[in-house]
Amino acid sequence: MEGINKITARIIEDAEREIALMQQENEDKINTITAEAESAAEQESLELLARGRRAAEERRERLSSSAAVECRKLELAAKQELLGEAFDAAVEQLCSLPREDYLALIAALAAEAAEGNEKMLLNRHDAEELGAEAILMANTALCAAGKPGKLTLGSETRPIPGGFILSCGDVELNCAFDTLVRLQREKLEKEVAAILFPVQ
Repeated sequence: MEGINKITARIIEDAEREIALMQQENEDKINTITAEAESAAEQESLELLARGRRAAEERRERLSSSAAVECRKLELAAKQELLGEAFDAAVEQLCSLPREDYLALIAALAAEAAEGNEKMLLNRHDAEELGAEAILMANTALCAAGKPGKLTLGSETRPIPGGFILSCGDVELNCAFDTLVRLQREKLEKEVAAILFPVQ
């Protein structure tokens, strides 16, 4: 019986060793799989974090670029508004010249623009206050320029801020100050902008 007990004890011992070895192998496999899973999870986490950072940086750049474009638009709009105000102020200054300077300017413009036989149309205020003098000075300037000095004051008035309109039949030549300034604006805008907004 002792032989069977020894064999049985040996079988049990071998089985326990085999079980212990299998358990160790399983534990090693579990540890390896766990380590690989943790490594993969960490790698994926790092990749997600990097992608998130890249996406955040791209979004920041897009927003920054969009904000810069919007800022330039607002700055341009503000500059255009200021330029408009500058040219409006020029019209106001022309309209508020002292009487003699105003008449001299109208006479000079008429001498340059008129043929000499047209009707001069003024705004209501100028027609009432300066009409006869404006015609006299304009005709004198026209004669000095070698043109017939036969301008007449039109009976109708026009809603212009200052200056005049020359009328000959169906043809009209607009010499109103706002129109003249608007026509000069395209030529002068860069120069005026350089004065208003000097490059630092």
